Amino acid sequence: MRILLLAVLVLVAPARAVADDPVWELLRGGAQAVLMRHTITTPGAGDPAGFRLDDCATQRNLTDGGREDGRRIGAALRQRSIPVGRVLSSPWCRCLETSRLAFGAAEIWAPLSNLFDNRAREAEQLRALREIAGRRPTGGNLLLVTHGSVVQPLTGIQPAPAELVVLMPDDAGRFKIAGRLTP
Repeated sequence: MRILLLAVLVLVAPARAVADDPVWELLRGGAQAVLMRHTITTPGAGDPAGFRLDDCATQRNLTDGGREDGRRIGAALRQRSIPVGRVLSSPWCRCLETSRLAFGAAEIWAPLSNLFDNRAREAEQLRALREIAGRRPTGGNLLLVTHGSVVQPLTGIQPAPAELVVLMPDDAGRFKIAGRLTP
């Protein structure tokens, strides 16, 4: 009996600690922008030479574990009653698949495109990202599914795969980093 009680306490205690995290509470209220790095991919950095955005077979894609993480993230947000409004994604297949597994659908938005090995449009992309992240979204939280190479220059954070970086827009078109979550 004691072992069963101990097992229940061990399983419940971490869930309660996560549920009480102020960042989860902030998200529950909606109106936040959330940068999310795609989930785990095949090993490597960047994409193979000659990859094409219109052909997923030419890109570095999610592993089975990455697919499971995508589903797990969506479940974690639903379990915590986090309102998801608009979901925007990089056009890379790994981001689109992460978005669809976690949230059901996504709109492609070019400013979320991978900056790895291609910094030609970085200033333009970051300007668009600062603008959207600095406005309070309506109808839930805004999810922006992208790459570490995009999150890092915008926030100074190099996120792990599947990590969420929560941005709190202010009323002046800017944002503060509210926290980081790895569901």
